[in-house]
Amino acid sequence: MFLTRAAEKDDAPFLWAKREGEWRSTDWAEAARQVASLAASLKRIGLQPGDRVCLVSENRPEWLIADLAIMAAGCVTVPTYTTNTERDHAHVLGNSGARAVIVSNQKLAKNLIPAVITSSECRHVVGIEPIRAGQTPDWVNCHSWTELVSEGADAAALQREAAGIGRNDLACIIYTSGTGGAPRGVQQHHGAILHNVEGCTDIISTDFGWGDEVFLSFLPASHAYEHTGGQHFPVGLGAQIYYAESLEKLAANIEEVHPTIMVVVPRLFELLRARIMKSIESSGGLSKYLLGRALKIGSDKYHGRRKPWDVPMDGLLGFTLRKKVRAKVGGRVKAWVSGGAPLNPEVGIFFQSLGITFLQGYGQTEAAPVISCNRPSVGIRLDTVGVPVKNCEVRIAEDGEIMVRGENVMHGYWRNPDETARVLRDDWLATGDIGHFDEKGRIKITDRKKDLIVNDKGDNVSPQRIEGMLTLQPEIGQAMVYGDRRPHLVALLVPDPEIASTPDVQDRLQRALDRVNGDLSVVERVRRFIIAGEPFTIENEQLTPSMKIRRHVISEAYGEQLDSLYPK
Repeated sequence: MFLTRAAEKDDAPFLWAKREGEWRSTDWAEAARQVASLAASLKRIGLQPGDRVCLVSENRPEWLIADLAIMAAGCVTVPTYTTNTERDHAHVLGNSGARAVIVSNQKLAKNLIPAVITSSECRHVVGIEPIRAGQTPDWVNCHSWTELVSEGADAAALQREAAGIGRNDLACIIYTSGTGGAPRGVQQHHGAILHNVEGCTDIISTDFGWGDEVFLSFLPASHAYEHTGGQHFPVGLGAQIYYAESLEKLAANIEEVHPTIMVVVPRLFELLRARIMKSIESSGGLSKYLLGRALKIGSDKYHGRRKPWDVPMDGLLGFTLRKKVRAKVGGRVKAWVSGGAPLNPEVGIFFQSLGITFLQGYGQTEAAPVISCNRPSVGIRLDTVGVPVKNCEVRIAEDGEIMVRGENVMHGYWRNPDETARVLRDDWLATGDIGHFDEKGRIKITDRKKDLIVNDKGDNVSPQRIEGMLTLQPEIGQAMVYGDRRPHLVALLVPDPEIASTPDVQDRLQRALDRVNGDLSVVERVRRFIIAGEPFTIENEQLTPSMKIRRHVISEAYGEQLDSLYPK
């Protein structure tokens, strides 16, 4: 798909990054040359078809080039979060059996290299930027990205070789946390990613019109949502991809880049909403009045209460406030797509009221990841996640669980047959989510069977693993981690009886929490805590007979106090 698009686009701009204060592009032909060169170099240094290659990098043009080159060489990409700890890297390297790693810079290599040293199979480290070779033993070969992509290679010849790779062949292994704690490797085959690209392209071409698309990439490319939706989907569209500088500069980047499509998690939309409201309200006067009218009219429209006398004002808003807001988001936006975590419908209605088409999608890493999405041709309802994408079957099991079947469904978890058997049943993926269809076939999710916490950025966190680490500390008797749809985790702690009545119990629990946080990744760390009024017991129904905590019972008892730990 990529090589076909590159041949069509030739010297048209493709990948953009800001260097020395200016946006600079890599055109399609140059990207294809680098992909072909890197693929040839990976084979030359000894990598074989099926070998796994970890990719540890922030979003940048080299990320996509590396991903495509790994696959073009017949190898398997293992995207890895830049926030991983040394232990996380060791698990991914050990479980995947990766033969090589590509890392972007020395800072990220700090946690990665010790894991490489202890790995029994990793033999190659490729540094996109210079990596100090002195950190690695003699049996680990260090390579320069610049040298590997500089060798002569023929993109046309590579396309002929790539024709031997089939849709059922493994493309990547994306690790996602499971209920047992250790991240599981989801095996995504080439056909799964292509299925998602086709389904998303169908939405764009049918509902919006397929033109010269521009994407602004912000979410970590190691996340399944961005890997498909922000990388391979734009490749399929022949789109340009700009790589955002940072969260702090994202608003400025949006205004500079003029994106037509953005795929983002709800938390970012919440931040943008707060920023827009603050900016308009600080202007006062007419701007504040127009914002209030726009939100009221937008809410009435969404809920089917549109009043005829609001039509003139609605038209005026199109030429004033909405025009100004659209300019702030680049002026050409076709749609913003929210995924990775549940969205508060009010956030979506806010942007719809300001003239931005807002879609909510649904997916899982195990489905490559897109399962469904809102689309205007069916009718956008932000309390649903829309209709299934093209060629994706969805049914509701007897117990209400959402089941998915299609080429997008994974072939299983890497080296984990038990978990695979648990979620794959006669080719159907058991999502763990509970829901139903509305009258137009849109999926409405009402609950989740599994206990995984999904934060507001879409990261999956296993609370049992963190709770187990907390209760290993001598100061902590029991613990419950909390933070679904929230920016970070907090906890409810039951002190060990020996320290429960001591005057410094708060400080001692904090020190215990600090020790645990030192062994956790950024998304797993517990930021704040409260002390429970009594231990969890079977008698107060906060424990099951088998001594497992009842999350819903405890959350009902302490929910308000836990919610108070988050900023308003």
